[in-house]
Amino acid sequence: MGKYRNSFFYVSIIGAFSALMYFLILQGKELEAGRNIQVSESNSSQWEEFVDSMAHNITHPLAILLAQIVTIILVARIFGWISKKIGQPTVIGEIIAGIVLGPSLLGWAFPEFSLALFPVESLGNLQFLSQIGLILFMFVIGMELDLKVLRNKAHDAVVISHASIIVPFALGIGLAYFIYTSFAPIGVEFSSFGLFLGIAMSITAFPVLARIVQERGLQKTRLGTVVITCAAADDITAWCLLAAVIAIVKAGSFVSSLYVIGLAIAYVFVMVKVIRPFLKRIGDLHTSRENLSKPIVAIFFLTLIISAYATEVIGIHALFGAFMAGAIMPENTKFRNIFIEKVEDVSLVLLLPLFFVYTGLRTEIGLLNDPYLWKVTGMIILVAVVGKFVGSAIAARFVGQNWKDSLTIGALMNTRGLMELVVLNIGYDLGVLTPEIFAMMVIMALVTTFMTGPALDLINWAFRSKPSLIPQEIIQQSNYRILISFGHPERGRSLVRLAHSMIRKLNGNASITAMHLSPVDELNYFNQAAYERESFAPVIHEAQKLHQKVTTLFKASSDIETDIIEVANKGNYDLLLMGVGQSIFEGSLLGKVLGFTTKIISPDRILNQVTGKENLFENLPFDERTRSIIRTCQLPVGVWIDKGFKQADRIFIPLFSQKDDFLVQFAQKWINNSGAQVTLIDAAGQVKSRPEIKEAIRAIEHVAPHHIQLRNQDFINKDFLKTQDLMVISFKSWKKLVESKSDWLEDIPSVLILAEKKAEKIKVAEASE
Repeated sequence: MGKYRNSFFYVSIIGAFSALMYFLILQGKELEAGRNIQVSESNSSQWEEFVDSMAHNITHPLAILLAQIVTIILVARIFGWISKKIGQPTVIGEIIAGIVLGPSLLGWAFPEFSLALFPVESLGNLQFLSQIGLILFMFVIGMELDLKVLRNKAHDAVVISHASIIVPFALGIGLAYFIYTSFAPIGVEFSSFGLFLGIAMSITAFPVLARIVQERGLQKTRLGTVVITCAAADDITAWCLLAAVIAIVKAGSFVSSLYVIGLAIAYVFVMVKVIRPFLKRIGDLHTSRENLSKPIVAIFFLTLIISAYATEVIGIHALFGAFMAGAIMPENTKFRNIFIEKVEDVSLVLLLPLFFVYTGLRTEIGLLNDPYLWKVTGMIILVAVVGKFVGSAIAARFVGQNWKDSLTIGALMNTRGLMELVVLNIGYDLGVLTPEIFAMMVIMALVTTFMTGPALDLINWAFRSKPSLIPQEIIQQSNYRILISFGHPERGRSLVRLAHSMIRKLNGNASITAMHLSPVDELNYFNQAAYERESFAPVIHEAQKLHQKVTTLFKASSDIETDIIEVANKGNYDLLLMGVGQSIFEGSLLGKVLGFTTKIISPDRILNQVTGKENLFENLPFDERTRSIIRTCQLPVGVWIDKGFKQADRIFIPLFSQKDDFLVQFAQKWINNSGAQVTLIDAAGQVKSRPEIKEAIRAIEHVAPHHIQLRNQDFINKDFLKTQDLMVISFKSWKKLVESKSDWLEDIPSVLILAEKKAEKIKVAEASE
């Protein structure tokens, strides 16, 4: 009876109070007398009322805004994913998504739907929400600037940066001279129009540039440091110039703008000399998540909002205040990293796509309906590329960079991306840019950002020195080399323990390289060094405990699969060890074996399933990335399933066919280097009749007696499995084992699934011929 107690109480209390409410409603009906309450009698009118109510709800400003946000985020993520797949920054796809949802495509193809989703009266809400996203984003950009690096490398960086600003700025004003009469809005002075074209030509997208540097593995090189420092100096200078230009445009003349500039200088002085020391003291006392309480977080967010408000009131735009607030945040790396994490996801994922679409709604490419207009667009792109690319490259060459590095700096500084759109929107809001010029400049921003990757590839090809991901000291080693690739740091620790068990007694004649590749969109420039240290900390700690030297290799990657294959194939390694990918087999036997409890189907997997590359119900525990690596790598690959691995003292190896013979070589490594006890399991009942296996076992026993034995599958039971530390099995045999649904599969220890090197198979075939 006790087990029904809660159910009885639940039914009783719900029933009693429901009855009470019904009684009160009936009694309340009597109070309606004399109040002229009209009740609809026809069913059709009631249905119409319901439809009208739903229509009203759908067209409510909040409902429209929520529908817009959902649509914008979905479309931005899809186009960002496509952009990433073709090797371009995600921001390219998000800008294109904005144009697609605007009048250039959606409004042209489906005007009624576009008007329903983005009615004119709703654009104000979208604009203000996107401005909040921009304020948070500029706050992050200010925090990501490493002012210490800027101070240390200031001389060369300032020369290159200022040259990369003044040259395109001058060319932009020159361009304005030729197009002013045809394209400048009526009533706008030439100085205002020219200054805005100049600043639009001279801007560099610091966040996009930093991401490209990370993706290309340049962040730790001398060139990468110079480029990042140049971009930081460029950002600070360009935003100060933009503030001055806005002041001049709003004031109407240079003389009257001096008052605004004077207030701006006073604002900067207060922020640097008063607010910054105050925030530093707070930051020094609250450097961890535990003591960073909500009141302390509120202080910093209030600083951001008040700073943005002050610059908006002064007349130099709220975005400059947000940027300045980020730049004066305490320089403590851990503190800034915590704040960036708090703000970045909301600004980048939720709010910033709203800005792209708002820009897209303003961009009417259909206005460029004349060949002359496209010629002007081409001229704008040419001036932008020549000014920024050539100006940066020549300045870099002048300060002592070689031609390859100079051209690389020029190509990277020519990246405009999001920052260009920010400037263009400010100019559009101030009435300095017409819709035609605005559309032309948006196209220029897209082209100059899109061309960065191909330009870098062309420069590397021309100088025949593509940067290698593999350190030279690793390539030059001539001993047994193991490469481990890990995602989660704890899995890296386990992989080091496994690799060490295979080479323990080689006395320095073997090496382990631990590689961690992180998706570039999960990192920012400022926190990369800290993230790298955290990722490798468990690996280094385990290596020190085992007295095993480990070389670390880190890279922010836009294509992890390709980078793993490149490092493995070009690094002259003998074995690649990697963790198992995520599976879709929730609740199945295979899911229990692998320890997976979540179901994950990514866009990659859906695409591969549609195109026939992957069967979503194939009985393999590997995602498409893992299978692709196994297919493409020119060396043996081991896929690691960790179930609490500690040591490799007892190992069993199921042999299903003669194709599993290569596993005996690995058994010999564990026996020789770890003194392991290895049990070979004749899983298919074929091995005992094969003299090659018997001869291999006898050869091992001759060197290490009583360390290897051959048993049949009946030998396997739960008691045996409890004594084992590791199961080693071939890739194809693992598939057979899973398909067989063996009773003992759930009780297996940690598993290493090995795929044989394809080149070795070819050699064997040639020898037999």
